[in-house]
This record gives sequence, C-alpha cells and structure tokens, in this order.
Amino acid sequence: MSQQSEAVQLVEYAAVRLLLSFLGLLPRRLAIGLGCSLGRITYHASRKLRSTGERNLLLAFPDISPDERNRILRGCFTNLGRQLGLFSHFSKMTPEILAEIAETDGLGAFWEMLRAAQVKGSGVILVTAHLGAWELSSFGLSALGHPLSFPVRRIDNSRIESFVDSIRTRFGNRSIDKRGGLRSMLKVLRAGGTLGLLMDINMLPREGIFVDFFGVPASTTFTVAQLALRTNATVIPVFVPWDNERKRYVLSLSAPVSIEHTGNEDEDIRRLTALLTQVIENQVRRFPDQWLWIHKRWRTRPPGEPDLYENPPQISARRGSYPFQPFKHEEAPQNREP
Repeated sequence: MSQQSEAVQLVEYAAVRLLLSFLGLLPRRLAIGLGCSLGRITYHASRKLRSTGERNLLLAFPDISPDERNRILRGCFTNLGRQLGLFSHFSKMTPEILAEIAETDGLGAFWEMLRAAQVKGSGVILVTAHLGAWELSSFGLSALGHPLSFPVRRIDNSRIESFVDSIRTRFGNRSIDKRGGLRSMLKVLRAGGTLGLLMDINMLPREGIFVDFFGVPASTTFTVAQLALRTNATVIPVFVPWDNERKRYVLSLSAPVSIEHTGNEDEDIRRLTALLTQVIENQVRRFPDQWLWIHKRWRTRPPGEPDLYENPPQISARRGSYPFQPFKHEEAPQNREP
C-alpha cells in the first residue's frame, strides 16, 4: 500500500469514527433525528444519487406523479440517515434498549419457526432486503440471544471494515466474506445454524439469474435458492420497517417459504428466486420510501438490451410499459461452487 493510499484510508477511517462517535454521544432520539437531517441534506447535495433514484422509480412506478416519486426518493435518503443515527448507538445497545426502539411482538412466532427448523434438523435462512433498518434485523436478533452468520462484501478500507464488523458482531454474529463464501454458508446450514442474506442488489451476469422485479427483469442472486434446495433449510423472510406513527421499528416476519423440489434444480432455483423477489417487491410496495432506490438495481441487462442508466429508454406512464420482452433463463448458472 502506498503512503498516499495509506493516508487516504486513515482520513476516511477518522471521518467515519468521528461521525459515529459524535452521533453515539448524543441522546438516541437526537442522533436519529440528526441522521435524518443528514439524509435530507444528502438528497439535495448528490445529483448523481438522485438521478439513479429517479430512474429506478420511473421503472418501478411509471404510473405515479413526478411529485410522488420525489416524495418517495426523499424518504429513501431520510431512511438511510435514520439508520445511520441508529447504527451509531449499536455499541451501547442492550435488549432493554432494543425493546424501546423496536416492536418485537413477532418474535414469539419467530422462535416457534426456529424450533420447528431444529426439529426438522435443518438450518435457517433469513431473507431480507435494503429496506427499513436492515442492519437491525441481524444485530437485534443477536442481541436477543440468536446470533447468525451473514455474507458481506468487505470494505476496501480495512480499518473501516474492522470497525464496522466489530459493531455488527458484538453479540456473536459472524460475517463471511462473499468472495468464495458459499462453502462457509453451506457449512453453517448443515450444522443447523442461521444465515442472514440480502437478495435485492444487482448481480453480475455470472452471479445472477433474471427474474422480474416490478415487472422489469433484474439480475438476482441465485445463492439463497441454491442453498435452500441443497440443504433443505427453512427460509423465512424478515424485514424491520419504520412505523412513523408509533415512532418505532417493527419486526415483520413472514411464514416459511414453501420450497418445491421437482428434480430440475435450475428450474427450482429460478422459481424460488422469483418467489422470494416477489416477497421483497411486496414489502417495497408497502414501504416505498424505505427502500434503497439509489442502488442501480437494474444495471445488469439481458443480452441485447441497453444500459437503463447510461442510455435509458423512454418509459410511458402506464403499468406494464417496460419496453423489452422479459428474458427467460434457459441455461444453468455457470461457475457455481459445489
């Protein structure tokens, strides 16, 4: 590492530590409120992120007004700031504090699902998305006595990575490097453990298959379906959206997803991936201003289609107006690990 890059990493690390430490010293509600304000400031300051969000919202909701799309996009930035303020207090979080900030009435059903999975002798996959307080879904469960493992893309700045990882794993969670992590995830599930997996980000062609997300083909990870089918794991969607009326986060659990084994693994993977993507879409439709619209979810395109961000096609304000035919997955995903 060069002296210049070392200096840049030190400055980045110091900035992150300073921001989180400052917010962490404030009363929790004030830290969250200030985080929301920082999110709103970022909305006005970052034209590039707004442009991505506007494109995504036009793809997903072509039939709503521009004012409504702007309202949703502003909410997206506010939600990110709210989570920043909350994350700054993770280092002092306790189960008692967790009960103050999150509605956990659904935990009883969750414990029952876990016990049923243990009786079945399988692991558990918790599927979530970048919606609400996704960091709280894994951190909160570990604080309540159920740590889990989750794959992450390591941050290039190793100091920031170690710092963030130490917070996420404070109550026994374990992070797994996404690169070459499939064997580690299989090991967790075959030992009866729990994995937390996000499956709403764009994947490179070799890492994903195309399923519809808001009626637009989106390159989506097939890892969740592959793991579930190969280990007979119980798959439970879990989300932690913000309830603005109650001023609390709400743990939202769905019943375990039904998994079909037909003997055709590729088709079973495609079907389960599409089903889980639809579950996520339903949650985004319920809480549209809490999803990560500034991520280029539709960046990878089926063969022959143009980039939707660099050369966006015209989209009319009618449902079902996506201008391309949905891509059908004909071949098995390549480069799968055993």
